[in-house]
Amino acid sequence: MKAIVYEKYGSPEVFELREVQKPVPARGQVLVKIHASSLNVLDWHLMRGKPLFMRLVKGLFRPKSQIIGADVSGIVESIGPGITEFTPGDAVFGDTTLTGYGGFAEYIALPESSLVKKPENISHEEAGAVSIAALTALQGLKYEAKLQPGQKVMIIGASGGVGTFAVQIAKAMGAEVTAVCSTHKIDQAYALGADQVIDYKTEDVFANRGHYDLVFAVNGYNALIKYKRALKPGGRYVIVGGDGIQLVEATFLGRLLFAFSSKKLGIWNAKPTKADLQTLADLIESGKLKTFIDRKYPLAEMPDAMRYLAEGHARAKVVITI
Repeated sequence: MKAIVYEKYGSPEVFELREVQKPVPARGQVLVKIHASSLNVLDWHLMRGKPLFMRLVKGLFRPKSQIIGADVSGIVESIGPGITEFTPGDAVFGDTTLTGYGGFAEYIALPESSLVKKPENISHEEAGAVSIAALTALQGLKYEAKLQPGQKVMIIGASGGVGTFAVQIAKAMGAEVTAVCSTHKIDQAYALGADQVIDYKTEDVFANRGHYDLVFAVNGYNALIKYKRALKPGGRYVIVGGDGIQLVEATFLGRLLFAFSSKKLGIWNAKPTKADLQTLADLIESGKLKTFIDRKYPLAEMPDAMRYLAEGHARAKVVITI
């Protein structure tokens, strides 16, 4: 089978399209013929081996997992012993992060717990863009932010992969949503369901002090004190993205800044579960959650897709078709 492989950390040039051995499903595994995957900021970090603490888990000098890609959608080709939920021919989507990645390939063997059936009302390309970004949004809002109906939430980075899902999920949870994005993405933010939109290029994002129950930041490029001032007493600032410096700052300075306040700081990383994948599938099936795709690239052009992602101008998801 064909796959995008890399053997060292670096720029997109480290990726190569190669022939590799097709996996065979073991007990409890499902072999999926992948139709689509998508890029996430996680893939950018895995490519570079940065922040450096990632190397402690992913490989100190070279990557342990030579095929990355966290999201998959495809068709079950065969099943290993012990599989009860799926049969060959089923359309499925899921997450690969708990099994060493591998989404940028023609086939992957995954445990039954990493997959759910694909809703019939979306394509493989749409489903292949869901897992990590939507899980991050869902879990961050539900478990870390504990978002309640009627609360006011500001979503910073509302036009990216996680942000587009966060706006929709927050609305589905009954919140009043203010989306923060750049000028040319305002229409998209309203299409996602945002009640208000702030153009960070022309407006003061933090003009309304003490206004929000939750500030949900897919990136954290502003001073921590600004996020704190935007919150009501008892409000929460939740971070679900950012580079190494921002996360370190939030972890140490942020916890100190929020230590003696009724306002709280939280940092969330997605923890894929089958139950949450099924929640996403149910939201999609009900029409409350849609995938917004910016660009599509064939598997062989995945390095070009990574370069585009790195530019930081993607409107929603960048999909890899296989």
